Amino acid sequence: MTFEQLVAEAAAVPVEGWDFSWLEGRATEERPPWGYARQMGERMARSEAALDVQTGGGEVLAEVAEIARAPARLVATESWPPNAAVARDRLRPVGAHVVAVADSPALPFVDGAFDLVVSRHPVVVVWDEIARVLRPGGTYFSQQIGPGTNRELTDFFMGPRPVNQRRSAASARAAAEATGLEVLDLRDCALRVEFFDVGAVVYFLRKVLWTVPGFTPEAYADRLRAMHEHIQRDGKFSATGRRLLVEARRPG
Repeated sequence: MTFEQLVAEAAAVPVEGWDFSWLEGRATEERPPWGYARQMGERMARSEAALDVQTGGGEVLAEVAEIARAPARLVATESWPPNAAVARDRLRPVGAHVVAVADSPALPFVDGAFDLVVSRHPVVVVWDEIARVLRPGGTYFSQQIGPGTNRELTDFFMGPRPVNQRRSAASARAAAEATGLEVLDLRDCALRVEFFDVGAVVYFLRKVLWTVPGFTPEAYADRLRAMHEHIQRDGKFSATGRRLLVEARRPG
């Protein structure tokens, strides 16, 4: 396919939800070593009331709920209306209720409503609200995007940018402890990411909006052509993803 065809194809693909299967064969991302979905399922099986914050299209929660015993009360939140609609359809068969709500500043639940709160790749972590809706002895379990993830993509399109340490492991620990939570587990890792055609890059940047804020194929046409030439020459464009695993408990 030509440059123009690759870009046009990727620009027309729907990007609702967090299903990245369209990238199969066109991009790869190394997986974190800790097995988030498996560990989440183990915790769900022991839970009575669980909340998935910022569920996206409900992909991970649906996968886990189908293979593990779902809690009697299972709720998910999502802020983006197209994702919320996808999540409702996907999670209805597993008995989960989806609440459309802004990512911050508050969660629409009473104090101590859940013994487990989970979140995979939250846009923002409302630590004080997480601590509030957890029961004493309840736990928060989350896989998060680490600082500087895919910075090679950001720098390629926007020029060098400083890395914001707000998403670092140290910041997560400090924020959790500031709300009275006890950190049980905190790990981070670096992951290899590879894109094999410029269409994969376009799709990814349309879906993961914060990588290049304001991205459109038209606004970055020159850099996309440079990306196409880079991939044609080297066979791929490589970046580095970063992830955190956080588990914290409300004392009680």
